[in-house]
Amino acid sequence: MNLQSQHSFSSVLSVNPYKDVYISGVSSQLIQTSSPQFSKDQFALSYINTKGFITAQIEISKNIPEEDLYDAINSKAYYELALDQAVEYQIQYVETFQNLDEENRHFHVFIVDPLDITHTFETVIEKIKYLDVIIPVPLLIKSLYSKEIIDSAGIHAFVYIQENDAFITIYKDREFVYTKSIKFSLLEMHERFCELYGERIDYESFQNFYSTVNLKETNSDYKEYFIKLYKELFANVNDILTYAKRAFEIEKFEHVYIGSQLESVTKLDEMLEVELHIKSSEFNFDYGYESETYVDQLHALMHVYTTVPESERYECNFSIYHRPPAFVKRESGKIILLTAASFILAFAYPVTYWILTYAQELQKDLLAQEFREVHNLKTTRQSTLKSKNADKEKALTLLKIEQDEYNNKKNTLIKIHDVKVNYPMKAKIIATFTQDLNKYNVKMESLLYGESNTTKTFDFNLVAAKDRRITKLVQELTKKYENSYKFELNTISYDEKSKKYFSQLKVNLL
Repeated sequence: MNLQSQHSFSSVLSVNPYKDVYISGVSSQLIQTSSPQFSKDQFALSYINTKGFITAQIEISKNIPEEDLYDAINSKAYYELALDQAVEYQIQYVETFQNLDEENRHFHVFIVDPLDITHTFETVIEKIKYLDVIIPVPLLIKSLYSKEIIDSAGIHAFVYIQENDAFITIYKDREFVYTKSIKFSLLEMHERFCELYGERIDYESFQNFYSTVNLKETNSDYKEYFIKLYKELFANVNDILTYAKRAFEIEKFEHVYIGSQLESVTKLDEMLEVELHIKSSEFNFDYGYESETYVDQLHALMHVYTTVPESERYECNFSIYHRPPAFVKRESGKIILLTAASFILAFAYPVTYWILTYAQELQKDLLAQEFREVHNLKTTRQSTLKSKNADKEKALTLLKIEQDEYNNKKNTLIKIHDVKVNYPMKAKIIATFTQDLNKYNVKMESLLYGESNTTKTFDFNLVAAKDRRITKLVQELTKKYENSYKFELNTISYDEKSKKYFSQLKVNLL
C-alpha cells in the first residue's frame, strides 16, 4: 500500500530544506510553491544530504532476537564508529541480504545528530508545521527500481550535484550498497573554477554559464577552465568507483548516471563516458509527472517514493515532526469535548427541574406540611452523610497511596527477578545446547524464544550436512534431558542448492 492511498492525502509536498524550495504534487502535476502552508490533507516529506549523516555497515549475530535488534545495532554503532557517548544520536537502519552469511545479519546504518535535524528543518517547520518523512537522500534512488524506471538489475553508480552537496551512490542488483559525499557541489565548483580561471567571477555568472552554455559550441574564455573542472570531477568519481570495486568485490560498473540540481545544456554524461570508459546517461528520468519548468530530480524522486508500496521501498525515517493527531485524540480536544458535555449536563438539570416543578405545583399545598416534618430529619442525615463521605475520601486516598507503593515495589521486584533469573537462565540453556550441537556438527541458523503464562519455548533452526546428525542429536537430547525439556522435531527438509538439511527443533521447558 503506498503512502497516498493509505492515508487518502489529496496532495504531496516535497521539500528541499537546504534551499527552502517546495514542490507540490497534485495528480500528475509538479508545481513549485513559494508560500507553502500547513494542511492536514497534505503529505510532506524531505531528505537529508549525504553530508548530514554518517553511514556504515554493521554485522549482528542471527542469534539476537528481533525485539533486541535495535539495542544491539545502537550499541555496536557507538562502539565501532567511536561515537560521542554524550550525544544521543538518531540511528536508523536497513537490512541488506547481499551477503551470504550463516551466522550474521548485515545492516546499512544511518546516523544523524538530532541538533543537525533541528537546525536544517527549522525554517521548514515554521511554515508547514510537520514532516511525515525525512529520508537519507541516497535511499530515494530505490524508487527508480521499484517503479521499474530503471528495469535492469546490474551494478549502477549515480552522481548528483546539488548547490551545497554532491554525492555518489552505488546500487547492486537493485539494492543500496554505498554512498559518499564529494567536494563538487555547485558552490564548491564555483570556488574551484575561480581558482583555475585566476579571477573572481560572481556565482550567478557561473550558474548561468553552467546551465545555458554548451561547451561543444562555445568559444568563451571560460570553456578551457570548465573542461579542467569537469575532468577533476570525473577523476574524483573514478577514484571512488575504484575504491568501491575493491571494498565490495565489484568486477565492473555497468552504468553511471550523472545529473545536477541545476539544469545543464552540456552533456556531462557524454564527457564522463569518454573519461571513465563506462556507459553513462543523464540522471533525468521519465517519472510520469508534468511540469512547466525544470524540476530538481530529488523532488521528483520524493514524489515517486510516496507511490511505492512499503515492501518495495526503504523505511528509514528521521522525522521528529509528526503529524498532529485527530482532534478527538488530542488532549486539548478531549478537554473541549468534556467541557461541552459538562455544560449540557449542567443546563439539563435546571430545565428538567423547572418542568417538573411546574407540573407539580398543584400538589404543593398537600405536600408542604409533610415537607416541614421531613426537613429536619433530612438535614440531620445529610450532615451525617457528609461527615461519613469525608472520612471515606481520606481512607480512599490513603488506600491509593499504599496501592501505588505496593505496585511500584512489586514491579521493581519483577524486573529484578527477570534480570537475575530469566536472562541468565536463557543464556545458560543456549550455552548447554550449543555444546550438544557442536558435538554432532549441527549448526544453528537462528533462534527464537517465546514465553506464555505456562510455557517457555525455544525454536532452534538447525542446519547440517547430513540428516542423521540431526536425528542423532535429537535422540541424544531426548535421552539426556528427559525430565527437563520436551523436544519436538516434525520435519527435516533438504535444500538442493546448498546441499544441506534444514529442520526446526522446538524445545519446551518442563
